[in-house]
Amino acid sequence: MVNKVADEPQLLSKKAGCNTHGQDSSYFLGWEEYEKNPFDAITNPSGIIQMGLAENQLSFDLVEEWLEKNPDALGLRRGAASVFRELALFQDYHGLPAFKNALARFMSEQRDYKVAFDPSNIVLTAGATSANEALMFCLADQGDAFLIPTPYYPGFDRDLKWRTGAEIVPVHCTSANGFRVTRSALDDAYRRAQKRRLRVKGVLITNPSNPLGTAVPRADLEMIVDFVAAKGIHLVSDEIYSGTAFSEPGFVSVLEVLAARAPLATEFALDDRVHVVYSLSKDLGLPGFRVGAIYSSNPAVVSAATKMSSFGLVSSQTQYLLAALLGDKDFTRRYLAENKRRIKERHDQLVDGLKEIGIACLESNAGLFCWVNMSHLMHTRSFEGEMTLWKKVVFDVGLNISPGSSCHCSEPGWFRVCFANMSAKTLDVAMQRLGEFVQTSSCKAAPAALRRAAGPARSMSCPLAMNMKWALRLTPSFADRKAER
Repeated sequence: MVNKVADEPQLLSKKAGCNTHGQDSSYFLGWEEYEKNPFDAITNPSGIIQMGLAENQLSFDLVEEWLEKNPDALGLRRGAASVFRELALFQDYHGLPAFKNALARFMSEQRDYKVAFDPSNIVLTAGATSANEALMFCLADQGDAFLIPTPYYPGFDRDLKWRTGAEIVPVHCTSANGFRVTRSALDDAYRRAQKRRLRVKGVLITNPSNPLGTAVPRADLEMIVDFVAAKGIHLVSDEIYSGTAFSEPGFVSVLEVLAARAPLATEFALDDRVHVVYSLSKDLGLPGFRVGAIYSSNPAVVSAATKMSSFGLVSSQTQYLLAALLGDKDFTRRYLAENKRRIKERHDQLVDGLKEIGIACLESNAGLFCWVNMSHLMHTRSFEGEMTLWKKVVFDVGLNISPGSSCHCSEPGWFRVCFANMSAKTLDVAMQRLGEFVQTSSCKAAPAALRRAAGPARSMSCPLAMNMKWALRLTPSFADRKAER
């Protein structure tokens, strides 16, 4: 009898059967556990609270209010006339001019009009994931490498490498200087790439940083620009969190740095080698709309990326709706200011709550998350210790957070904790759970005499995992610590 299951993999391509997607990372496994047992204040109060998803749900009411006042946008009407048939027909890959014009203006507004965007240099994609992958296809061949400062967004292992065959060489940053990238770290990564016989095609940064929640300082951007100029390589700046910078010194786009250093940009043709990725997923909180963009002044990149965008276009009705939304200058002005205020308020709530229970964060000024130092709660200062602590937080405490090892952090004990995808009350519940866990852990670590003197420790109010066994497939390992040196 033929073993059908055993024979099935032979019917698939090597790409379909390979294990380089990154889905086995703890970053994604935490999501899986949350989806099995999601928290709900009424129906499942002991469920897992999702703190591993960087979604912005803080300003939905502002968008909803605009939609109520502008029914034609959702009703696919222009005045009294329907535009349904116009939008239902095949659209050019370049996108609707009205939307690209509105998006270009919105991106400029976010940067206080210090940078002007030419709509003809914008390539629309189905989210930032598609934008980053398309850029890799445009700039790198299979086996070529991009340097990325650590810690970095875990999804890059999928977005940049899985289908393109490109390689990532980490630029190791440390807590000694707040994880800021240095010239020596870039030079070290470049040398390691050469030792591996990899051709370095560029540097990719996230600004503001995911997972650090920090806007890259102007001086650091200038240093990175100098580095790529000296090496004759590309620079990709993923700026999808540009509208979340809520305090000084604020967000500075790499394009602003280029504009201020025009002679250098001209001498080294940097305008052709610096590219920006953007989306509406974080600033407007619309990841489900799948709206991303590549901005490049390189005509060849724009041409190639436009052809590639045919595999992931933004729907016409989405473009029509957002052209009207982003074209309303009064709305975007009020939205950007209020959204930043709300992000800061929720950020401060998380930071203050963690501080009260003895947990510190990296000082941050942007993003939808904090970079949290929980190394003092680990039994051993190692990546095995980090994974053990992570599993306790997920299963015993009921909080899905992202371990630093999934972000390729070079130091164990750091975690990304998101705060903008839940209500203030849910965040309070999360802090209460974590506080009780910290207290319980501290009591267990204390000498027996001190424990007797202090009295019995409080039991956890969350019964979630006191009776739950850890998943066997999540045993401690170095699965997230890939060969980086």
